[in-house]
Parts: sequence; structure tokens; C-alpha cells
Amino acid sequence: MGTLIILAILALVVLGFNNPLWWLAGAALLYLNFRYGRTGQGSTGSSSPRGAGSSVRGDNDYRAYRQRRDQQARWERRYRRERPWMTRQKRN
Repeated sequence: MGTLIILAILALVVLGFNNPLWWLAGAALLYLNFRYGRTGQGSTGSSSPRGAGSSVRGDNDYRAYRQRRDQQARWERRYRRERPWMTRQKRN
């Protein structure tokens, strides 16, 4: 996806030699790419918009994920324990 964005920016710059409005469109696309396009791709360091604070948020996200996963596993074990006839597979 990033390659398509870069190609689009280059095409807008080339078209901008005839019409400066295309340069503005290329600049806007470049800005949006740097602002929003790099998040979610595993980028680290200062290239992420939140800087060093994002790792703390990531740790909290992982803890919340683990809690949800563990809670779901407890619910599934309880369901299987309370309804053993529902979880048996039929054999032909």
C-alpha cells in the first residue's frame, strides 16, 4: 500500500509541472501519508505520532487483551462444565 501512495505522490508531482494544483494535491497526500499512513505497521521510536508514550499504551492494550481472553476462557470452561451434553459431538 505504501508503494501505491509513493507512486501517486510522484505522479502528482510530475503532473504539477503543467498545473500547480496537482502539486498541492501531492503535498496533501504526502502530509497525510506521514501523518496517518505509518501507524499500525510496527513502526517504533519517534516516527509514531505519540512518541515514547505509545509503548505504555501498548502494554495496557495487551493487558486488557489478556484479561478479555482469560475471562472468555473461564466462561467457556464453565459452560462446558455446566452443560456437558451440549458440548458432546455426535458420532454417526
